[in-house]
Amino acid sequence: MLHIITSPSMASFFFLTFFTLLTTSHLSYAQLTCTTQKFTNNKLYNHCNDLPHLNSYLHWSLDASKNTLSVAFLAPPSTAGGWISWAINPTGDGMAGAQALLAYKASNGSMVVKTYNISSYSSIVEGKLGFDVTDKRAEYSDGVMKIFATVVLPGKGVTVVNQVWQVGPSVSPDGIPARHAFQPANLGAKGRLDLLSGESSGGGGGGSVTKKRNIHGILNAVSWGVLFPVGIIIARYLRAFPSADPAWFYLHAFCQVSAYAIGVAGWGTGLKLGSDSKGVTYTTHRSIGIALFSLATVQVFALFLRPNKEHKFRIYWNIYHHGIGYAILVLGVINVFKGLNILSPENEWRTSYIVVISTLGAIALLLEVITWIIILNRKSSKSSKPYDNKQQPLAP
Repeated sequence: MLHIITSPSMASFFFLTFFTLLTTSHLSYAQLTCTTQKFTNNKLYNHCNDLPHLNSYLHWSLDASKNTLSVAFLAPPSTAGGWISWAINPTGDGMAGAQALLAYKASNGSMVVKTYNISSYSSIVEGKLGFDVTDKRAEYSDGVMKIFATVVLPGKGVTVVNQVWQVGPSVSPDGIPARHAFQPANLGAKGRLDLLSGESSGGGGGGSVTKKRNIHGILNAVSWGVLFPVGIIIARYLRAFPSADPAWFYLHAFCQVSAYAIGVAGWGTGLKLGSDSKGVTYTTHRSIGIALFSLATVQVFALFLRPNKEHKFRIYWNIYHHGIGYAILVLGVINVFKGLNILSPENEWRTSYIVVISTLGAIALLLEVITWIIILNRKSSKSSKPYDNKQQPLAP
């Protein structure tokens, strides 16, 4: 016979029990520390650390007599089809120069561990490391990937190493890992590790770098991506109204000079970021940025060479001025989207800019129609003016 629970207290009990089981299954990994983690082969390590970023953990044992380091690195990939990586960097404290172990799940469901000698940020290809690696393997369970390996340390008597760790979103069918995110946690996933004491340091700096990148992005989006288009809209459409002269010119000049000043500040922060990020080069974004700065500089200083309206060379100056202006408009919008792809911000930022630039485009389209209506009406009124019918005397 089927019994139905009608008691409120019993119903509450079963609901709470179910809710507890459900939340525990999702939070169990987040509540772990390295001291509570166990491995399927019951292997024990002498030290372990709860790494400060990306919900990652490192276990290790140092064999000083053999100069080897046995490690187990645990982390949840950023997506179900993602990858995790742990590396030693013998030459620096960042990604460039890192000797990396990278694990992911292959299409057949098995776990794969590959090695990457990352000579620079632009050269991330599979290859032999600068030191020997043995017993490398990987596991996957409950949304967590684990890398196991034994490495021969780069130098006799090494007891302190620079470590770098990371997680990524996906791996291509031919085994190429997709670029990881550039959030503060990703940028801060590095530090020094004392293999004897178990103490680790570092993991900072990501926030300051991210702040500089965000400042760079905002300055350039406002200047090249918003103010310059607004200035062009003012110049093209407001001057069609006689009552707007000369106010439209001063508004146009104000927008363009302000955009140039803000753009130069954004360009300067980009140069600083480039000097602080050795080996990181976004060639297309950088080249467009240089082109924008050069064209805008010529455009601004060309104001001092503007001929009078009646001058015979004024038409050529207008062609040059309008051509460079529209080139800046197109390149500026393109480079804003290039920058958004690099920064990988929350979707709201990209959506917000798309809404802003689309609104400006709609306004420009509406004003284009109005302007042409005004011009055609003027031409029509001129052509329909009655001729002077007064009789002219005959020539003698």
